[in-house]
Amino acid sequence: MARPRLLVVSMSLPVTAKRTGEESWSFTMSPGGLVSALLGLKEFETKWIGWPGVDVHDAIGKKTLSITLAEKGCIPVFLEEVCDQYYNGYCNNILWPIFHYLGTPPEYRNDATITYQSQYEAYKKANQIFFDVVKEHYEEGDVVWCHDYHVMLLPQYLKEYNSKMKVGWFLHTPFPSSEMYKTLPSRSDLLRSVLTADLVGFHTYDFARHFLNACMCILGVEATSEGIVDQGKVTRVAVFPIGIEPERFINTSELSEVVQYMKKFKNDFGGRKLILGVDRLDTIKGIPQKYQAFEKFLEENAEWRGKVMLLQIAVPTRNGIGEYQKIKDQCHYHVGRINGRFGSISSVPIIHLDCSIDFNQLCALYAITDVLLVTSLRDGMNLVSSEFIACQKAEKGVLILSEFAGAGQSLGAGAILVNPWNIKEVSSAIGEALNMSHEEKERKHKINFQYVKTHSTQQWADDFMNKLIEITTNAELGAGLAATLELPEHDVIQQYSKSNNRLLILGFYGTLTQPMKNQERRGDGMNLELHPQLKERLKELCSDPKTTVVVLSRSEKCILDKNFGEYNMWLAAENGMFLRHTSGEWVTRIPEHMNLEWIDGVKHVFKYFTERTPGSYLETSEASLVWNYENADAEFGRAQARDMLQHLWAGPISNASVDVVRGGQSVEVHAVGVTKGSAMERILGEIVHNKSMATPIDYVLCIGCFLGKDEDVYTFFEPELTKKAKSLSSSGSDSPKKVSSTIVDLKGENYFSVAIGQTHTKARYFLDSSDDVVKLIGKLCTHNNA
Repeated sequence: MARPRLLVVSMSLPVTAKRTGEESWSFTMSPGGLVSALLGLKEFETKWIGWPGVDVHDAIGKKTLSITLAEKGCIPVFLEEVCDQYYNGYCNNILWPIFHYLGTPPEYRNDATITYQSQYEAYKKANQIFFDVVKEHYEEGDVVWCHDYHVMLLPQYLKEYNSKMKVGWFLHTPFPSSEMYKTLPSRSDLLRSVLTADLVGFHTYDFARHFLNACMCILGVEATSEGIVDQGKVTRVAVFPIGIEPERFINTSELSEVVQYMKKFKNDFGGRKLILGVDRLDTIKGIPQKYQAFEKFLEENAEWRGKVMLLQIAVPTRNGIGEYQKIKDQCHYHVGRINGRFGSISSVPIIHLDCSIDFNQLCALYAITDVLLVTSLRDGMNLVSSEFIACQKAEKGVLILSEFAGAGQSLGAGAILVNPWNIKEVSSAIGEALNMSHEEKERKHKINFQYVKTHSTQQWADDFMNKLIEITTNAELGAGLAATLELPEHDVIQQYSKSNNRLLILGFYGTLTQPMKNQERRGDGMNLELHPQLKERLKELCSDPKTTVVVLSRSEKCILDKNFGEYNMWLAAENGMFLRHTSGEWVTRIPEHMNLEWIDGVKHVFKYFTERTPGSYLETSEASLVWNYENADAEFGRAQARDMLQHLWAGPISNASVDVVRGGQSVEVHAVGVTKGSAMERILGEIVHNKSMATPIDYVLCIGCFLGKDEDVYTFFEPELTKKAKSLSSSGSDSPKKVSSTIVDLKGENYFSVAIGQTHTKARYFLDSSDDVVKLIGKLCTHNNA
């Protein structure tokens, strides 16, 4: 049986290409746990899509490189003219600093043509190029795993192309707090795209929590224990801490060559205790802070001078870029100053190497290190910590680990956690590590070694892929059990044209207003105005004598009057508690014996929380009250809502016959049974009585963007249910009349229930947004005139 295919998409391929002739290439394998993890997924046939590390502009070069890479399971993406502004610009100049809490950088000073907007356009174009390559090689059933901030727009492009495609996205850097992320001008576009993936992964709980908070604060969506719920769609968000290949380091540290290096280094260091630092030369690695802390330690612990040394391996990353030259100069300055203060003719306290070293030598250093000092200011994970633990065998060293490194949440139990900005704290930690007892070292090492052994790169990749397959498989099974389908417009229009007595039930907010989808939360409240493109079309639809239109809304009477007073239609305000035809007066449809004594007490609680929650407001009606906090701070609003519910249940509604409904950013209290579905029988009875309807209703189109409690309106007209109804009551006159159930004569193909923007719904069908409603009504009007 053929293995399923996995398409891995990342900025770079696992190999870097170098051209050696017009039609020849050489390759070097890229280092890192990600490469080994993904190539180790044996149950998948893996194809890797990414930039080959070199620009290729000629057709021959592209063809020969593609053929050669195909033998290695790799597919090149040629970025050409967008590469610089995409990679060096938007990715590394804008996203990377924000994700690492360094803030949004200023515009380029020396080139007015390079702006934030030009870099973002390059980013979009590059993501489109990645998409084109995926689309070219995609086969039905493939799984696509997108990696890192370089391809945040790719999930949306993929899902728009094929909504059933299995798509995962993983971030290998920190995700910043919502306050930091908010500074990004394209913040909503990127979040919306990532949320189209089936599974979104992060290294730590903190990063996942920050992502959830950003989505809630910026997009106004709801977060659950599983992830983000947006317009009925659930995007799973989960934590998958990456590891290393522990066996590789364990086995290497036992090689005879490595044992010889260990003996040589110990001899070279002259019996001094070794503090080791292994970092990329990068602004986020905190190397200057490390040197300042070590200097503080030497100042306050004279007995350790000449007995301890700090070896810092600073691997060059981006030579030629000003910021990196600056950090390099800063490190050299500290090293020179500290060595000048505390060095001697025979030894210096710090050895700083601006280079990477041979892997066997690195394992030897890990094995003999007394203290590994990690002072990252921000770090996605920091696998150096795990590498050090895997190589420790005889004499166990101590890990001092920054709490701002992702590894702090994984290895913190067996490490000394520090705040790298607190020089005194790091200095004290160095002293604690050097003086730690053998038993305590063994205990800490045992904890972390067990973690490193069990949380390998292979395990990380397996966990993510298993979760992704589980989610997508369950989604497919769920879709098969209760399929909500895209509305078949052709059938809607065809059956509409054949029918003689049509009933159209339309929601208001989110149905006949401007689309809610793809908009940020803003401070201007709900947009309760009719979609501008709908006015003439709706008027034309209402003028058809065969068609009865009802707008059924939670809104108050005055709002519906303002928007629909000029149309020939029925208005049902406050979930059908009040009803009128636009040619007549409002009639109360509150059921007899409904107890509303709880209203004043609930209103008092709502007012209390409105005064104490900036941006919140109260919506009152005769049968329900709504406290809305969509314009308040998202986290504070949710906290206030939780407190409010405790006040309500302890007081005014403790013995009341009410329902409490939590909306996206609201709390609603209404009398039991006040739903759109429960009101539908009264509304229909009034319409039938008013129109003296004799011809059975043979076509119903019900469209809305309703809360879960109101979705009973979708099932009210299901043909098999309406047949069971014996009568429809109307209280439109002093003496209520009974209307025969034959007034509704629906067949399955003549009933269309449609949810807007939701696929997890009781409705049979869905449409993406109110823009689609406008188009549909326009087509129905065209058929009226045909």
